[in-house]
Amino acid sequence: MAHLRVSDVVRRYGSVTALDGMSFAVEEGEFYCILGPSSAGKTTTLRAIAGLEPLESGSIEFAGRDMTRAPVQGRGMAMIFQTFALYPHMTVAKNFAYPLERDGVGRAEIEQRVGEVAELLRVTHTLNRKPDTLSGGEQQRVAIGRALVRRPKLLLLDEPLTNLDAKLRHDTRAEFKRLHRELGMTMLYATPDQLEALTMGQRVAVIRDGRVVQIETPRHLYERPLNTYVAGLVGAPAMNLLRGRVAAGNGGAMLDLGFAGIDLAHGDTGLTPGEPVVVGIRPHDIRLGADTGRGRVLEAQVHLREPLGDVTVVDLRLGDAAAKMVVREEVGVGLVEGSGIEVTIDPADLHVFHAETGTRLG
Repeated sequence: MAHLRVSDVVRRYGSVTALDGMSFAVEEGEFYCILGPSSAGKTTTLRAIAGLEPLESGSIEFAGRDMTRAPVQGRGMAMIFQTFALYPHMTVAKNFAYPLERDGVGRAEIEQRVGEVAELLRVTHTLNRKPDTLSGGEQQRVAIGRALVRRPKLLLLDEPLTNLDAKLRHDTRAEFKRLHRELGMTMLYATPDQLEALTMGQRVAVIRDGRVVQIETPRHLYERPLNTYVAGLVGAPAMNLLRGRVAAGNGGAMLDLGFAGIDLAHGDTGLTPGEPVVVGIRPHDIRLGADTGRGRVLEAQVHLREPLGDVTVVDLRLGDAAAKMVVREEVGVGLVEGSGIEVTIDPADLHVFHAETGTRLG
């Protein structure tokens, strides 16, 4: 039985439907991520699970109990919000202790738990300070500690890294993974950042317009997106999506991309010749140079280079189409904007989608 089960949940705000049949299940001890852009329903989902949002329909079960109409207190959950929401007039120690005092925990146990959490999060040196004297990373750890001190069975995290700079986001991602490994706690993490979802989540639910689109491990989301929405959301740089048509090839179906024809390597699309499709290719799967043994060699033009340190993202012109390619930095240095080059695409690396519905074919 799933530790947390969200089933066909609907939540409306007047004429706006925030959750439209949201459904997924989280196993006990799992680090589960919800990935989606702004207004997809991530925060509303977490607030509904925490009991902060009334539902029009659907159900929420947690640890074998129906929590759909249960009060917020007593659910065995804690939530970390996008804003740290610390009490500015209280010391860090008081911020940690307040939820326990409200629950009627004895003073001796409060001191023990505060000390344990402060040591776990490496903020013991801040206990007598107030939040506005702390760095962003320290404030984030205090917000985490205030949630952990109650020893919840489920930790809900609503875009907790949004207000941190790039280095702190990287460090805090590692901190969350460490905490999950050491505590074995079930964590449900909502984010619009695919890097956060893919690096931390054991499974990821991609959502759109209040519904789950695909649930998979990070690797399978990257390798087999079910539609163009997931394909464009997962991966950095995003998958190249090129317009094309199905054509008749020598040994079966072929893809006509306008600037080239490429034989399909993985079976029939189920479409007849002439029908439009969207063809996806990851920037990392476009290789520089001619390799006739591994794929189709194409003529391209270097439009723009974006050095990122260890790699360079190269914007290409393929006929009238545009695509991105990723190469090692030492290779990218030698590419001249405006020059012509040869690149190779392996048909086995292509993803083919229906032009109208965006669903995966083949």
